[in-house]
Amino acid sequence: MFNKMTRLKNQLTHKKIEEELDLQNIPEHVAIIMDGNGRWAKKRGLPRIAGHREGMNVIRKIVREANKLGVKVLTLYAFSTENWKRPKEEVDFLMRLPERFLNKELPILMEENVVVRMTGQKKTFRNTL
Repeated sequence: MFNKMTRLKNQLTHKKIEEELDLQNIPEHVAIIMDGNGRWAKKRGLPRIAGHREGMNVIRKIVREANKLGVKVLTLYAFSTENWKRPKEEVDFLMRLPERFLNKELPILMEENVVVRMTGQKKTFRNTL
């Protein structure tokens, strides 16, 4: 279902998306594994960081649409332990990305009653900041 939504995201308005989806069968919990941002950038001749930035732009749209559609929990798997093997510059950027996103988006998310929770190895994450 979410693949259909993301495929249509640039072409359709929210109303058109609602027409394409079965609104009676919206799941309460949707999980997304954020993968392929680096490949997206490379394909376009851009640095990997540009792909991660674009991934956050897509997530911004997905969070809003999921909220409008009534998804109660949206889980984003954004950083695995394998990601520590990436170049330091890229890891540093990825570590700052959630903070930048939340600084910009948190007031809007709060207005829309969205709750943000971080899960995983928080101690490791904090030690990198």
